[in-house]
Amino acid sequence: MVLYQPLNGYCYNSDTHFLFDFIVKCLDKFKNINGDILDIGSGSGILGLLMANHYPKLNLHQCEVQKVFQFLSSKNAQINNIQTSLYKDSIIDANIDKKFDIIVSNPPFYHQDVIKSNNENIKIARYNDILTLDIFIEKSAKLLKQNGKLFFCYDVKQFNAIIRCLNSNKLNIESVRFVHPNKTKDATLVMVYARKNSKSLMSIKPPLVMFDNQNYTQEVNNIYKLTSTHSIKCDILGQFDE
Repeated sequence: MVLYQPLNGYCYNSDTHFLFDFIVKCLDKFKNINGDILDIGSGSGILGLLMANHYPKLNLHQCEVQKVFQFLSSKNAQINNIQTSLYKDSIIDANIDKKFDIIVSNPPFYHQDVIKSNNENIKIARYNDILTLDIFIEKSAKLLKQNGKLFFCYDVKQFNAIIRCLNSNKLNIESVRFVHPNKTKDATLVMVYARKNSKSLMSIKPPLVMFDNQNYTQEVNNIYKLTSTHSIKCDILGQFDE
């Protein structure tokens, strides 16, 4: 899959690849994946496009607030021959009049106390000032069908808040997986699968370890092979200045 990204703006990273692999493993037990899927904060489109490519019976919808990423989401869908419906607004303000079987997102999760980039494009994509955890989960819950599935990744330090927000919106965690830089370091990322009105007990998957010494672990290499993306940087940010 070929994906255009901004040269000097926010670019997708390994988090999205890991999340896609996590989603695929969680959905393995379901025989027929179909219906409507929404990618919240689609960015360059990678997560939703990977899902639509892997599950051709899904109808892809994307929601993105930044003009540059609205362009890239549409462009990348077009060049990869994937049909999509794009909501050109934030999930807070978008006029979405339907509900979804699956919602996926790699939302901005760095909190306001973290030192921020001066690049406005990167600020919006990475920091949760505009889209807080509470609002993200509340909006997702309202947009999910009964028994709908929510998949996202987030800063592991906020895991307690994740549990609280999901429970208060009647979203039950079915599975989580923690990502560690190496086998001796604490986790930095958590990937979450929650389901609306589910009563299942939580399954904690084995940790995903990124590096063995200076090299990617075999599992990480397998994930990159599964996603098989090729990134092309393009200098287009100036075209979308207000």
